[in-house]
Amino acid sequence: SRKDLHDIFPWLVESIFGSLDGIIVGWNLRCLQRRTNPTEYSVALDFLDPSGPMMKLVYKLQAEEYRYEFPVSYLPGPVKASIQEQVLPDCSLYHNKVQFPSSGGLCSNLALNPFEYYMFYFAISLITQKNSPATHHVSPSNSAYFILVDTYLKCFLPTEGSVLPPPSSNPGGVIPSPTPRSPAVPFSSYGMHHSSLLKRHIAHQPSVNADPASQEIWRSETLLQIFVEMWLHHYSLEMYQKMQSPHVKLEVLHYRLSISSKHHGSPAQSSYQALHAYQEAFKPTEEHVLVVRLLVKHLHAFSNSLKPEPLSPSAHSHTASPLEEFKRVVIPRFVREKLYIFLQHCFGHWPLDASFRAVLEMWLSYLQPWRYAPEKPPQSAESVPRSVSDKWAAFIQENLLMYTKLFVGFLNRALRTDLVSPKNALMVFRVAKVFAQPNLAEMILKGEQLFLEPELVIPHRQHRLFMTPRLGGSFLSSWPPTITDASFKVKSHVYSLEGQDFQYKQMFGTEVRNLVLKLAQIICQAQQTAKSISDHSAETTASRSFFSWFRFTPSEMNGSFTGNDLDEIGQDSIKKTDEYLEKALEYLCQIFKLNEAQLTQMMMKCGTARDENGKKQLPDCIESEHGLILTPRGRYQIINGLCRFEVQYQGDPDLQPIRSYENATLVRLLFRLSSVLNERFADQMDALCSREDFAGRFCRYHLTDPHLRQKIRNSPVLRDRTRQNWGPRISLRFLASYRILMSLMIIYFTASCFSIGPVGCTFIILIGYFLYAVVMTFISEKWKPHEH
Repeated sequence: SRKDLHDIFPWLVESIFGSLDGIIVGWNLRCLQRRTNPTEYSVALDFLDPSGPMMKLVYKLQAEEYRYEFPVSYLPGPVKASIQEQVLPDCSLYHNKVQFPSSGGLCSNLALNPFEYYMFYFAISLITQKNSPATHHVSPSNSAYFILVDTYLKCFLPTEGSVLPPPSSNPGGVIPSPTPRSPAVPFSSYGMHHSSLLKRHIAHQPSVNADPASQEIWRSETLLQIFVEMWLHHYSLEMYQKMQSPHVKLEVLHYRLSISSKHHGSPAQSSYQALHAYQEAFKPTEEHVLVVRLLVKHLHAFSNSLKPEPLSPSAHSHTASPLEEFKRVVIPRFVREKLYIFLQHCFGHWPLDASFRAVLEMWLSYLQPWRYAPEKPPQSAESVPRSVSDKWAAFIQENLLMYTKLFVGFLNRALRTDLVSPKNALMVFRVAKVFAQPNLAEMILKGEQLFLEPELVIPHRQHRLFMTPRLGGSFLSSWPPTITDASFKVKSHVYSLEGQDFQYKQMFGTEVRNLVLKLAQIICQAQQTAKSISDHSAETTASRSFFSWFRFTPSEMNGSFTGNDLDEIGQDSIKKTDEYLEKALEYLCQIFKLNEAQLTQMMMKCGTARDENGKKQLPDCIESEHGLILTPRGRYQIINGLCRFEVQYQGDPDLQPIRSYENATLVRLLFRLSSVLNERFADQMDALCSREDFAGRFCRYHLTDPHLRQKIRNSPVLRDRTRQNWGPRISLRFLASYRILMSLMIIYFTASCFSIGPVGCTFIILIGYFLYAVVMTFISEKWKPHEH
């Protein structure tokens, strides 16, 4: 019976989507994929399909007007705080649904109809189940949850046709729409303030048998409001505007410092507790951002499917369906404000790593509604970027901060990331490519000019209108000058999001242009770094011949580190990095009309950042009595991988840490033997090395280390340490190397094949080495620089 279905419905929903506290996982739709669990995947999608058994149950219970309780404590922060203060939220989704306990406590509930209850649980499961360990190995875009979101959007927000009517079990064939939708409220009123719409809802309670027009889209509006509220509305506009104040930022910093030092008696603690929670409470995941991007892309397609307006305004008012009106206002009314605040939070708090790509692509998807327009551009043989049509100028102007302020936010992130990484270079390339589309920069510049132009209307009246944050186009028709009307829209958009005292930073102004030039310089430096890494890798690969495996080189013992993270990536990724950065630099020049002479000089300056040995220069340092000291610029160069010190061991060569290619026991034994010989024959070795004849040169070649004398100061060490002279000595540590031991074994084995015994083989090795040493003695003495 329906009574039994009513009783088990909450349990069934929780069993599917999990509990609100995250303890019960449910079906774990976010980890369910066709590749790993094809049967469960298909069953879940069929059962939860808009025309599947679960939705039929929802509509059956909807016909009986049942209500289900949803705890307010699990709603997003701004809504929960508003309801707990007994203030009705602006969103009409919560109208006539709040139930306060009779005892007067804060534990209130929402009374939801079956459709709302189902969608609330479905949407919030993306947030509450974020700690599932299995999600780290799952592709979010292939999960059952992602597919269901796409299916629900296509069903309830169709780009073609109308919303499919729900299957009805009523004899009359009509399922009543919920209370908040009234036929007395036309959808054109969406352009007005939210509270006025709520007043109309309160004044006009609908009858049970709602009209077909209202019946057509109440599910569409409810679905969209739930998705936006659960996924985007985690910060209120008022709190965001407070956080933009420098004074408040300073106080929040003071509060954080007082918490870290545990001075709980600080007077700032109680005043800014909410602001502290605002900054750190919500941390969206990459999967969350991907789902929001799916929503943004579909809303662009949904809005762009709006039929062209008729020429006659009267015809428009009589013939436009509620669904068409809904398409007209869906983005500015429901999405724009909350998405802007969500993106601002992500730009400011997301880690400086490659996972930011998800946020970046979601932002770029919103900036390009023309990509989701029904008309497709003609495919030409040449890959010439398509010019942005002038018809999108209104969208760009009404979303100016999405283009300009967030672009500046991205610049500040890019200046702090390692652009040698291919993934970070790709993000810079993607943003530059999008903003370099023909005609886009000009339209953004036009929007900035409209915002900055003098006010041509009555000052006191305009100020009053600006104080209404959510004012729409219905009040704009009375202003005769077209340019003033466009300017007013841009100013209304900016002030409604950022507040009246907002200091706008022009995207094409001097300050941002300097940031772009700084980014261009970092791009040039990153290109040079990638090139040096590529050259070093090529040299290393070329030197790995068959005989070099047997050779023992002094560079293995000096402890130098010349590698980079890109060494493990490979030449292909380094090549991609160079391509991304080169194209990004080209696009930035197109967008901001950068001076080619200035850019060439900058590139030449970066290209000369190599010393005479072809290696990178040291990071920026200053000389002091204690050695080299890093400057702030030098620290920045090290953090971003632009420069580095050549870290080398500069102590006693025989006391270096034991390497992985050495035998530890042999190292210790040979060190003791070398120490005994050095102590016993120290005077004789000094006398031999001081001679100027061939014997003296021969002994100096073997008993002294020229690398220590010619040590180049490539690290910030004390001066005295570089001048240390260890004197002539015997070092037998090279015999502990596995390479030397393996080479000797192979030589002795090869000699035995030719009937040469160990003694004879040893004699041949010594004779051969003696001849080699004689030649090297002459060469080293000839090329040795004069020392005074």
